[in-house]
Amino acid sequence: MDAIVAFATALLALRLAGDLARRWRMTRRPELAWWAWSLAAYAIAAAAIAWGESAGWDARAFRVYYAAGALLTAPLLGAGSLVLAGVPRVRTVALVFAGLAVGVSLAVPVHGAFAAHGIPAAQDHLAFLPGRLLAIAANVLGTLAVVGVALRSIRRRPLGNTLIVLGVAAAATGSGLAGLGAAGTALGIAAGAVLLYAGFVMPTGLPRRLTAEPSG
Repeated sequence: MDAIVAFATALLALRLAGDLARRWRMTRRPELAWWAWSLAAYAIAAAAIAWGESAGWDARAFRVYYAAGALLTAPLLGAGSLVLAGVPRVRTVALVFAGLAVGVSLAVPVHGAFAAHGIPAAQDHLAFLPGRLLAIAANVLGTLAVVGVALRSIRRRPLGNTLIVLGVAAAATGSGLAGLGAAGTALGIAAGAVLLYAGFVMPTGLPRRLTAEPSG
């Protein structure tokens, strides 16, 4: 069941990533590109869960899940929000971090035996330094950026921004609060995708090509 839920989540997140990429091509608004990359990472993480649940978890599936879900999704989403808010140099910092995150996920030792089912708890397979600490910092900072920028303009998009904040919270819970060692659930990941999708596509009264913005 978890494999089916995770696979459906991957398709939904990929659909939203494609929609955001299409809107970026139409408008060339840079925050849309960052959000598209974030949702693409979310889709990869969900696909890794489907892989692990259907074929059995191993170091390969766990590395893909951890890189895309724990290390990249929230920071890239937060980077998009900060780009929208006009924070200087955030793009350079985000690109450097993304490269570091991918490098860490490939190089960090993975230990311990994996259960056949259930999202693996990070503390069972990763040392605290550097992988889990990096995930905690990335998710805290990324989430704060998304929530802060969304709340700043919530009067302009009350329902859409609220759904996005709830989606980020559900995704964090579903991924086991990335890096903290708790085991997440596929249902939490799915709830995060549904809420994010609804928040991004919520109409704002603007033309369609300018909608789906979490904080503007």
